[in-house]
Amino acid sequence: METIRVLIVEDDLDWLRGLRAYLDRQPDLQVIRTLSTAEEARELFMASESDVDVVLMDIMLQDEPAGIGLAEQALLAWGVKVIMLTSMEEKDFIFRSFQAGAIDYQIKSRFEELPAIIRAAHARKASINAAVAEQMREEFRRLKRLEHQFKVKEARDLITPTELQVLEMIDKGHTQTEIANRFFISLRTVKIHVGHILKKLGSPSSKDAAQKMRELGLFERRNSTQTNDKDKD
Repeated sequence: METIRVLIVEDDLDWLRGLRAYLDRQPDLQVIRTLSTAEEARELFMASESDVDVVLMDIMLQDEPAGIGLAEQALLAWGVKVIMLTSMEEKDFIFRSFQAGAIDYQIKSRFEELPAIIRAAHARKASINAAVAEQMREEFRRLKRLEHQFKVKEARDLITPTELQVLEMIDKGHTQTEIANRFFISLRTVKIHVGHILKKLGSPSSKDAAQKMRELGLFERRNSTQTNDKDKD
């Protein structure tokens, strides 16, 4: 039977002693080292080669979430699997731990589940906790919203209100001649507007440019703004 070597970083010394005794009773687990401060852990990760398979890392050390940075350091220095330990569902800290490279986490009050979690992590079979998975999805949604907002701002900074009107007419299927008649301008002026638009957006055609603006919701925003202005009048 292969022995899984474990390092524990935990500042609650009473809990640390109890956890070590519990894990050492497992036939395939061996706690080969324990540390109680962030400083000790940093020095170890910087100074030595890895002699452990799995690190159990307390998120909170001396009342600071130092375990998050230490998890990343352990991963970079040793390439070791890191399981985070926490006293509560600190979702933000847990999510940041996964970003740092942790493979799993466990609530301390459910320590009896740790042997199975350690074995799964060592065998690379650990699954992402449902709460963390949902937080990751929410973070991806937030980043997607930020990306969309950036693209909208970028487009609005590039395209003038007149050019946006021209694109909306094109999106509705109007020809350049119809647009010129609608706005009482020459066909040449419409063509100049279209040329400027294609250059700014890097689009191959006016229809492609119009589709981009529609997908960003800029036509709806413009119409909504016009409606609000009329209501104020």
